[in-house]
Amino acid sequence: MGWHAAHIDDPVERLRFLRRAMGDRNPVERLAQNKVKWRRLARKPGLVAGLCAVLVLVPLGSFTWESKFLRELRPSIARAQAAEPDLAVVWLVERNARQEVWSNGLRVEREHEVENERRQYKAWKLNGPEPQGFDRQDPAGIVYHTTESLQHAFEESKRDKLRRAGAGLLAYVQENRSYHYLIDRFGRVWRIVRESDAANHAGYSVWADSEWAYVNLNRIFLGVSVETQTVSGDAKAAVTPAQVDALRILTEMLRSRYRIPASNCVTHAQVSVNPRNMLAGYHFDWGANFPYTAIGLPDNYAQPLA
Repeated sequence: MGWHAAHIDDPVERLRFLRRAMGDRNPVERLAQNKVKWRRLARKPGLVAGLCAVLVLVPLGSFTWESKFLRELRPSIARAQAAEPDLAVVWLVERNARQEVWSNGLRVEREHEVENERRQYKAWKLNGPEPQGFDRQDPAGIVYHTTESLQHAFEESKRDKLRRAGAGLLAYVQENRSYHYLIDRFGRVWRIVRESDAANHAGYSVWADSEWAYVNLNRIFLGVSVETQTVSGDAKAAVTPAQVDALRILTEMLRSRYRIPASNCVTHAQVSVNPRNMLAGYHFDWGANFPYTAIGLPDNYAQPLA
């Protein structure tokens, strides 16, 4: 990205390119969205002048995608303290506009990656005389889903149908910002909604670990969906070996990046809430047979509901 930016002569176009590449908004535009903060800042001309001076004096080449990427993904102290100390260490090897490669073998396809509303939420501290809300931005867990989309027999003769069905599904979940990640039937991992943003995957939902309670998980947990369909009347979903392996290394990467405890890696069936009667268990995707052991997690079906 730095090489490309260095070859753009127009400074305005260069700055636009860097902002697009880093997925960042103009800080002035952010301030303008909050009139109160903008007025407070405007009353401090010295601060505004200082910020402008920094923007002018710092060379554009010093803004690398690596520093921006790692700064956005730095986990909160609370998340790091709550997570298991023996989490695997997974690090980014290479990143470009089409793909990411991670040290554990994970490849993330980025061709369908889109933005959505930025993640911001309250986590409710349970210890104390009464629950207390704290503002946070880091993902606190993972919710696993099934797409419940049209399924063709997984065999070579159906290859073209499988590819067309997968392409249609990708377009649909991208348009609706349905998940952060989608794993297709061939085991490819597609990022749909950026991890820094909310996705429309959990709806009315609730979960709690030993320290925190979380309500409405669209803005709190990452949504990972597997292209499969629940068998009618049996609450079972078939997955391919490639999908299980992809789930394992994707989960490993996300837990390493955000220090997510295993207790907060749950299925949609465990966290969904019926909006009519406020009872848990409204959705039943992954109501049974989620491969917890195969992807390196304890069996969360044995855990009590939040």
